[in-house]
Amino acid sequence: MGMSETSPDGAGSPAGATGGTPLAATPLTRAVLEIDEYTAGLGWDQPARLFALVDTARLRSEEPALAGQLGLDDTEEDGPAQAALTPVEQDELPDGLPLDEFLGTIAWPDAVTGCAMTVERLMLPPSAEGEVPDDLDDEQLARWVAEHPQHQEVRMTVAVLRDGTRESAIRLRDKDSTTEVLTGGNLVPGLADALTATFEG
Repeated sequence: MGMSETSPDGAGSPAGATGGTPLAATPLTRAVLEIDEYTAGLGWDQPARLFALVDTARLRSEEPALAGQLGLDDTEEDGPAQAALTPVEQDELPDGLPLDEFLGTIAWPDAVTGCAMTVERLMLPPSAEGEVPDDLDDEQLARWVAEHPQHQEVRMTVAVLRDGTRESAIRLRDKDSTTEVLTGGNLVPGLADALTATFEG
């Protein structure tokens, strides 16, 4: 899968290097928060988005033209320190194809260090999970959750590296603020597993 020329870290994007993204402990956490901030700027009710994560220094060395288009050229060395990982948004996901089937078709080039995805979902608070009927298929379950008075809309951003490292961020629609974003490596294990599998085989 090729890399497109759109990046959350690039000039003009909602989540630039100084776009209010909190300082993060690791490059992967910072990349996840940058993607979260970028997608937050696009608003809600968005389709799933897929990003390649590339090593910024390697990108500048091996693909200087693309690095320049993403705002990562050498002229910025006097500015804020650049992130070690640069998210590069991929083409739109195909309509109608289940996410797991789509992810099964991906083969990343060697230059890609990791990948990330943002998806919006409806979730129930833990207090309501005991109410879920046992005999529902996926479509019925989705409808049941959507009709539940306690459902919450969330945007999940999940990223993985080739070595298995993972990070995620969850933003609630009713607490749509950078300071309210929850991060952790195992918040969305199913999606993290599916993204990790794109580097296997």
